[in-house]
Amino acid sequence: MSFRDHFSGVAEGYARYRPHYPRALVELLAEGCPRHELAWEAGCGNGQLSVALGDRFARVIATDPARAQLEHAEPHPHVEYRCAPAEHGGLPDACADLAVAAQAAHWFDWPAYVAEVERVARPGALCAILAYGNCWIARPGSAGARSNAERGGSIDGAADPIVRSYYDDLGPYWPPERRHIENGYRELAWPWPAVAAPDIDMVAHWTRAELVGYLATWSATQKHIAALGGARFDDVCAELARVWPDGERRAVRWPLAIRLARR
Repeated sequence: MSFRDHFSGVAEGYARYRPHYPRALVELLAEGCPRHELAWEAGCGNGQLSVALGDRFARVIATDPARAQLEHAEPHPHVEYRCAPAEHGGLPDACADLAVAAQAAHWFDWPAYVAEVERVARPGALCAILAYGNCWIARPGSAGARSNAERGGSIDGAADPIVRSYYDDLGPYWPPERRHIENGYRELAWPWPAVAAPDIDMVAHWTRAELVGYLATWSATQKHIAALGGARFDDVCAELARVWPDGERRAVRWPLAIRLARR
């Protein structure tokens, strides 16, 4: 599979508007590793997860095939960024205590990536892929639900439907790999024993402008604008402005799909 770059054109927006992963996820990954000498993150993008792992591992090698993404990556003394595909990361054999890909595995040649993880990961290393789909927006003044059972009463009944309708309208413009996001990576199976993962949500407390910036980074947004112009995107911005005052922060949540295995 050749590398199809959907994100270099919005690399700056990615760095500015993509949410950061929660501490609970970083602790889950670190605590699942018997050693903390080296973590390898494939498809690291701007390094949202890489820098967090740098606080727990002596060394993090973060690879991405898009040089424009790496040029906007956040520096960290324990993180080394390299331009390389996930399927050929260039790391030595049996060196990594953690092999992880966040919001990236659906772009990989999965069998080739698994073979590379098998080569690079030490026996007993933790292997992880994780992804987040569409967000949901909490009611004004609310932190949002902590569980699926609570979620119904916590959703912003005005802003959240606007974003969901926009997401659905973009359906034909999402790449086919998006199906892996939609099904929680269930089709991307590790060949090693599974490790249970708790439910973890990623949360950001954003203004409307920050949410709009995030929507602009969607690959489907960029394709839709290229094909039909920006009218639909302008409409969703205007609709959100009518129900979400300038400067007001609201909780935006993304449930994480986490697939772990022990090499």
